Amino acid sequence: MNNNNRSKRFRPALAGVALILGGAILAFWPPAKERVAELFRRPPRVVAAERAAPAGERKILYYEDPMHPWYRSDKPGIAPDCGMKLVPVYAPETASAAASAPGTVAISPARQQLMGITTARAEYRSLDKTIRTVGNATLDETRLAHVHVKITGWIQRVFADYTWQQVKKGDPLFTIYSPDLLASEQEYLLALKAERELGGSAFREVAAGGKSLLEATRRRLSLWDLTEEQIRQLEETGQPQREVTFYSPISGYVLERKAFPSQYVTPETEIYQLADLSTIWVQVDIYESEIPDVSLGQEATLTAESLPGLAVKGRLVYIYPEVRADTRTLTVRMEFPNPELRLKPGMFVNVELRRSLGRLLTVPVDAVLDSGRRQIVFVDRGNGMFEPREVRLGERTETAVAILRGLRAGEKVVTRANFLLDYESNLRQAIAGMAEMPGMQPAAPASETKPKAPQGAGGTTPEMPGMDHQGQEMAPPSAPAKGPQSPQPTEHRGHEHQH
Repeated sequence: MNNNNRSKRFRPALAGVALILGGAILAFWPPAKERVAELFRRPPRVVAAERAAPAGERKILYYEDPMHPWYRSDKPGIAPDCGMKLVPVYAPETASAAASAPGTVAISPARQQLMGITTARAEYRSLDKTIRTVGNATLDETRLAHVHVKITGWIQRVFADYTWQQVKKGDPLFTIYSPDLLASEQEYLLALKAERELGGSAFREVAAGGKSLLEATRRRLSLWDLTEEQIRQLEETGQPQREVTFYSPISGYVLERKAFPSQYVTPETEIYQLADLSTIWVQVDIYESEIPDVSLGQEATLTAESLPGLAVKGRLVYIYPEVRADTRTLTVRMEFPNPELRLKPGMFVNVELRRSLGRLLTVPVDAVLDSGRRQIVFVDRGNGMFEPREVRLGERTETAVAILRGLRAGEKVVTRANFLLDYESNLRQAIAGMAEMPGMQPAAPASETKPKAPQGAGGTTPEMPGMDHQGQEMAPPSAPAKGPQSPQPTEHRGHEHQH
């Protein structure tokens, strides 16, 4: 137990000794000191990539500061201004690379890895443009039904007695008592009886008159919306019906209901308004720039967040003739089938409109640098050479853009880190232009002999304490040469100086 307590007491002391020894090694052992400085100057991933880069056989022209490319040297080393390691600049491997287009940059494989450069080939493919927008589901106005009667009378019984009640075609809606309709039924029974009695008459005109009278009264009942079944029942029973039932003309839902018992109605009275929801309209707004991409009959796909897995195909049926001035958008209407009645009026839905652009030469969208006036891509010429090339763009989609001029199929373009290449290319061109100006030649290599400094007294170069640039500690300055001594400082009142 005592040994354990003693070892616990010595642990802090041992840790402190280890820290002191580590600090002494870093402070006084030059290799360790340089290694730590290198790690702080360059991230570890940079050092690892440089070590992993294969050693090529290309000729090194010079070394340059990666942060300040105008500083050049004929030997490797450290940049004196920022402390970064000088990187080699290689001579082009082929004559074609040496005679490359202006702005072409050479990037070593190690730097390509660090920059994250990726490429893709320009290729011909079928291009489809997609417009995505949000719309509002509404009723199909062509599938609305307004229920009226063509006689006057009083409603007796009501079967569809609340709004949004679902009805099917042929379901009873209400019954009505109408003196006019009752009189027409009686006339039909008389005409039916006369036709039976006079139909066998020897006089052809008499038989034809009875038949025409029956057809006229029957046509009147049909025009007053009596069904064939109701007329047949009238013929079979021979008794007029006091209450006549009216049926739903379509399958759908009751939007409006104005039918109540004992209510007097006329032909002007709208008793019901019914809506067939088997087809739904969707109205969406598209931007003014997207107007050329829509046309009548265009296929559309509908999805809804509230209905996962639903995807309904429809078509564009109408384009409104006016652009809204407040939003600069154009409203278009699409029609979608709704057989299961899952889509409800007022529901927000997502709509995709697709248009085929044909087979075009395309590159990824990320490959194009668009400044507004010029569009640039960087072409991979091989051997680390990247050439900036101006192109003319065509149709654009979310992932690809058509190239009308400036590229050939099969050429490789940079799709990632092209902004860094653009910066490098512009910087190279600027430096090349500056180098041709008088008085703007690049700095002399770091290995050139420094100008000889004036010698001081006794043939030695005067130096200042603590100003050694070689990273070594300098000896204290030698004794001053004999000569007139500098005056002693004067003594000030209230202060005492010792010399």
